[in-house]
Amino acid sequence: MADDFETNPDRTESDQSTTSTRRPPRERLKADAKRVGAEAGRVSRETGRGLGKLDYSRPDPRKAGASEAGANYPHDTHPILVPGIAIDEQRRHYFLDKIIFAIAGSLTVAFVIWGIASPSSVAGVAQTAYDWATLHVGWLFNLVAIIVLVSLLILAFSPYGKIPLGKDGEKSEFSTFSWVAMLFAAGIGIGVLFFGPSEPLTYFIAPPPLTNDPETTEALHGAMAQTYFHWGFHAWAMYALVGGAIAYAAYRRGRSLLLSSIFVTLFGKRQTEGFAGKLVDIFAIVATLFGTAAALGIAAMQIGTGVSIVSGAGPMTNNMLVIIILVLTCGFIISAVSGVSRGIRYLSSINIVLTVGIVALVLFLGPTLFLFNLLPSAFMEYLGSMFDMMGRSLSWGDETQEFQSLWTVYYWAWWISWSPFVGTFIARISRGRSIRQFILGTIFIPSTLLFVAYGIMGGTSISMYRSGAAGFNDSMEAPEVFFTLIDNLPYVEWLPFVVIVVLAIFFITSADSASVVMGMLTSRGDQEPKKWVVVFWGLVMSGIAVVMLLLGDASALEGLQQLVIVTAVPFAIVMLFIIVAWFKELRTDPLALRRQYALNAVDNAVVAGADAYGDDFALLVVPTEPGDGANCGIDSEHEDYTGWYQRTDENGDPVGFDYETGEWADGWTADPESGDPDGSAAADDDPTDTEAEELAGSGAASATDSDSTTDHREDRS
Repeated sequence: MADDFETNPDRTESDQSTTSTRRPPRERLKADAKRVGAEAGRVSRETGRGLGKLDYSRPDPRKAGASEAGANYPHDTHPILVPGIAIDEQRRHYFLDKIIFAIAGSLTVAFVIWGIASPSSVAGVAQTAYDWATLHVGWLFNLVAIIVLVSLLILAFSPYGKIPLGKDGEKSEFSTFSWVAMLFAAGIGIGVLFFGPSEPLTYFIAPPPLTNDPETTEALHGAMAQTYFHWGFHAWAMYALVGGAIAYAAYRRGRSLLLSSIFVTLFGKRQTEGFAGKLVDIFAIVATLFGTAAALGIAAMQIGTGVSIVSGAGPMTNNMLVIIILVLTCGFIISAVSGVSRGIRYLSSINIVLTVGIVALVLFLGPTLFLFNLLPSAFMEYLGSMFDMMGRSLSWGDETQEFQSLWTVYYWAWWISWSPFVGTFIARISRGRSIRQFILGTIFIPSTLLFVAYGIMGGTSISMYRSGAAGFNDSMEAPEVFFTLIDNLPYVEWLPFVVIVVLAIFFITSADSASVVMGMLTSRGDQEPKKWVVVFWGLVMSGIAVVMLLLGDASALEGLQQLVIVTAVPFAIVMLFIIVAWFKELRTDPLALRRQYALNAVDNAVVAGADAYGDDFALLVVPTEPGDGANCGIDSEHEDYTGWYQRTDENGDPVGFDYETGEWADGWTADPESGDPDGSAAADDDPTDTEAEELAGSGAASATDSDSTTDHREDRS
């Protein structure tokens, strides 16, 4: 009874007498509550220890030797109070990484020399490697595609989805309209004009094994669904994974725009800056080289077909393709070294408009009513058959395995190869967005737009084939389909000339942007790599495109497919590590820690308050014994929580910093010409809206024109 008075002295005598008659039940309830609470605490601690083994060590601060008085935090700032660090706030010295450049450069140059000197030898090795990869690791590509999409959707709808890709309170760098427009630009590329009309027609004439009879209504909708499957949600999930992880590392953690920066928490800083990190960046360079070279090869094939048709020069040959690639490579070099790249990117922005205009012409000059009916039906067929298509593998038989190798596995490998390139671009334009906005926007916005474009192009080619339009037959080569389609449209005799120009600009801008990304990867994340480095990678990329085309005939895709699949295998494994590394790092994010502290504090306070005062209590922040408060055993001084926000100088040595004022202890200040050091002007008067829109024109441009970073660069000559 005395205890009762202490917890609630306002109780009356009658209340106390009533309570005394009910004390046994109350005591039993309290005992049960304590027992349940203790059991819940034990389970929680065991679960926490189990989870800790998966991501980071969480020492118990109550153990002997732990400090109970005073905390040791970098810059006297608790980890939950850190607002984040942007890449342009860091003091960093960029330089050419000679190890990465030497290894990646020598390997790829040797491959180009080998391929040109002895294409038959390369073809034999490539065929053997391709056969082995598709037979033994085709399942890996399917697994990566599924795991990436599912993991990102879980992440988007989890509490981590609220974490910004930037500092706390930082506004999105671009308006929603501009962001959507640039995502749209990233989704419009060479593929719309090449695969858009040809791929659905191929599936209509020869459907995937064990699906539909050829040239039937079911085959029509199945063909569109299969095309959407290859170009839709799974593809953009791969881009979103790499782009989101890069954006988080750069704009939330203040690291370089490198693939290896994602793995600091997983590998440790020493290994990330050492062997493991260099290996990741080399894999990224090789994957990007071959993935982009395949796109350049496809563009050259399409241009060659157009030139043959327009000029009447006869069938396209490999020699013609090599000449086309050499001419376009010269255009890329001029763009890279002469300072006209800005003008080229303005043209590429116009390119996007022209591509959309071409699709619109096909819609309104083609079978318009048929297309309006087909588009929603094809999309629903895609959704309805998605899980069936995801489950296709070698276990379905040799014919399915062959189809998967030629199409599905090839596409997954291609998207994996492109993910460092496209991911860097979408990371650059998404600063300030939440992870949820970023993931859902990146996966669904470009996919939806591609569904419309591919539905129009593919539906038109199938409709013309079914009606017996001139030039359509069941043995057409892929590069011919689009130009044959144009020939059957009225009033557009001039369109092939425009298409050739559009494809040429796509070639130049894609080579330019991809080369800059590879320049960044070999220059420790420098967003303005030296021009000779950019030109070098562009030349290597064009050389690989030539070798790819020499492995097959002038209209075949075998050489492209073989090398893309083989070279993407290492980076497919890297993709899985990216998921683990990003999830692990998000667990120590300041916003995630705040949420955990808040849940722990409120939960503890509500239990204690209800136990002591019933319904009538309020929350008050008071000190507790170490380990009994909101942190619930989290060691907030552990390296996983504090190591990342220790500020350093250009040489990596720790230096004092005030997070409230933004002042450095050694008096260092940013060069006014390099940009606002705290990034506060990014959302209002930063000129990068225009620059990023220019970059978007490449179809998947890089982050080359981002805010000038606070750094000390070497001479660019």
